[in-house]
Amino acid sequence: MHRRSVAIALWLALATGLVSPGVVLAADEWLGTWKLNLAKSKFNPPELAPKSQTVVRESVDGGLKTVVDEVNAQGKPVRTEYIVKMNNQDQPLSGSADADTIVLQRLDDEYFQTTWKLKGEVMIQGSTLVSKDRKTLTTTLYGKDAQGRKIGHVTVYDRQ
Repeated sequence: MHRRSVAIALWLALATGLVSPGVVLAADEWLGTWKLNLAKSKFNPPELAPKSQTVVRESVDGGLKTVVDEVNAQGKPVRTEYIVKMNNQDQPLSGSADADTIVLQRLDDEYFQTTWKLKGEVMIQGSTLVSKDRKTLTTTLYGKDAQGRKIGHVTVYDRQ
């Protein structure tokens, strides 16, 4: 089926109430399991690079659930989790020392922007984009961490 036909069918399903917006998220290309490709990623400062990281994103009723499991630069396991609606509003974030809320703004099925806040202050901003072949996910983050260090990361993930 052509992309336009799919879009029209999806619009009709939404308009008639046959499909809820949460189900629509299932079509988004960034959903699934993604493993950090350290060789293709760049961390600034470099000492903040994790030893490994896996991101799992799935559609949940009306939103997006993300679980990030990593072994951080110090060799400690860290889990960050959030469930958000892509409504450009603050949502709770757990497991991160650098933020306690997160805001996601969906731009299309392949691209979204992120803002991480700590006690109301914007700490980190970024964007996530899936490649045309749907095999690579690239996230760019910039700002400062909870210690005040400037960061600028470009992380590349391979679909699992």
